[in-house]
Amino acid sequence: MIFNKDTAKKTAEVLLQVNAIKLSPKEPFTWASGWSSPIYCDNRIVLSFPLIRNYICETMAKQIEKQYGKPDVIAGVATGAIGIGMLVANYMGLPFIYVRPDAKGHGRKNQIEGFIESGQNVVVVEDLISTGKSSLNAVKALKEANINVKGMIAIFTYGFEVATENFNKEAINLQTLSNYESLLEQALDTDYISEKELQTLSEWNSDPAKWNAN
Repeated sequence: MIFNKDTAKKTAEVLLQVNAIKLSPKEPFTWASGWSSPIYCDNRIVLSFPLIRNYICETMAKQIEKQYGKPDVIAGVATGAIGIGMLVANYMGLPFIYVRPDAKGHGRKNQIEGFIESGQNVVVVEDLISTGKSSLNAVKALKEANINVKGMIAIFTYGFEVATENFNKEAINLQTLSNYESLLEQALDTDYISEKELQTLSEWNSDPAKWNAN
């Protein structure tokens, strides 16, 4: 669920502005999964632009308080959401932790890095939602440590049906600043894409695993 329509389009605007999101229907990207895709998203780029990272940080913080109240701790999902998660925690005056994909194989063998106590409330910050698998892996680690996960907030989601199913299955509330639908609206309004390219991008989103560029 997005915060609100205006925020969704404004977030899409700034992500396109700094090339955190690139749309290339004619020359698609190849994801690590092997999928051919007309979109590529790397939201870590916003950290290099102070005004934009401040906008993302402040908007996330306000949405967290509105949706979940003030948690005890903010958790970032490694590695993409460590930077923005730490900024949000600092803005809210809260402790910060981050969650690795797996426990380290050496030292203290932590999966959760930072100080948090059993029973504390946490909101998880993520930069991008695709299928939701890695995000929910972090939630699982927190729950196994007896930490109360109030919900998750992300900068952007592709809006895949499989992600919705995964979050519903785990009963995790997900809020996002923007989504794929708002991105396409903003891109069309600003002539970043044409009507024909809009159709191509919409077709990809409905079945990304089987999509092929024409």
